[in-house]
Amino acid sequence: MPKAVIVTIAVAAAAILGCGDSTGPQVPAFAMVSAGSAHTCGVTSAGAAYCWGSNVHGQLGDSSTANDSSPVLVKGGLHFAAVSAGGSHTCGVTTAGAAYCWGYNYNGQLGTGDTIQHSTPVAVSGGHVFASVSATAFHTCGVTTGGAAYCWGDNNLGQLGDSTTTSRLSPALVARGLTFAAVSAAGNEFSCGLTSGHAAYCWGNNFYGQLGDSTMASDSSPVQVIGGLSFASLSGGGDGGHVCAVTALGAAYCWGDNGSGQLGVGDSTNRLHPVLVTGGLTFGAVSAGNSNDFTCAVTIGGLAYCWGYNGSGELGIGSTAKSVNPAAVSGGLSFTAVSAGGEHACALTAAGVAYCWGDNSAGQLGNGSTAGSPVPVRVQ
Repeated sequence: MPKAVIVTIAVAAAAILGCGDSTGPQVPAFAMVSAGSAHTCGVTSAGAAYCWGSNVHGQLGDSSTANDSSPVLVKGGLHFAAVSAGGSHTCGVTTAGAAYCWGYNYNGQLGTGDTIQHSTPVAVSGGHVFASVSATAFHTCGVTTGGAAYCWGDNNLGQLGDSTTTSRLSPALVARGLTFAAVSAAGNEFSCGLTSGHAAYCWGNNFYGQLGDSTMASDSSPVQVIGGLSFASLSGGGDGGHVCAVTALGAAYCWGDNGSGQLGVGDSTNRLHPVLVTGGLTFGAVSAGNSNDFTCAVTIGGLAYCWGYNGSGELGIGSTAKSVNPAAVSGGLSFTAVSAGGEHACALTAAGVAYCWGDNSAGQLGNGSTAGSPVPVRVQ
């Protein structure tokens, strides 16, 4: 942030664009951002990965275990296309399609064939060429360029989708031979994916109906979400377990746990199948909280909305009052993407400027402090 106390209109405009004065730190232009449970990571347009926040297990990837309230460069000299911040670990895919993970590894969620913790990126075993990866608390999933889904880590409720409940230290092929376009590893021991035909499938824990098949029976193989809806994107998460997805026309649907109104349907009743989010908004993308019970989304016009639990200001609405309907994030900023984490969320402008809001006890908002904020603050 600029050091000057008196800020002119010109300097304020520069700050919004991600620039500071000549003596202040320069903010990298991010191409994507991912909020984890208590840390956040992003990738610049040049492919450099930065992380900030909690680092007790080395999830920032800077070879230390010290928290940092400003972005630190992930070591290794790798060029990433995208990263995914999980519970206490992070995974990313390089521009060449190689998957790397770092941080906590007690359950094998780094996919390295062992349970050794690493504070810098290590290659996921198997030599697969991935298009994307998704990290959560104790497991990770990825989709190859050929559409095969693999998961690794904890599997006590079948969240790896390989028809077993055996945990894996290396990538295990998701059963049923489906061709996936995307996959989302979710917070409470389940996972979901979108096929190349835009059908949603989920597997693992189903205590809250998060598999979307109208039952509460867990399944270690993918089951199709009922309703026949065609989705363009999907995100699973939450302490209990909920999923939200957006159709090609921008309608958002959610299902599963709704104890805090995280489904955005105007009440707090769980749903065992997709239900339309209230408000009639047209969304471009949606993100279910990484490990807490809230959801955020961005409209095709660039406005951010959040709903559900708000004890730390993670809805970004200027208060800590929960909302069972979509509530506009304060500030009127225009965003291209949003990522909901544990008790914080982050979003990205078209100029590559990252903003975060909510809990900041570990520095996960990236603004150089540990003071929480119920409104967006710029990553420093």
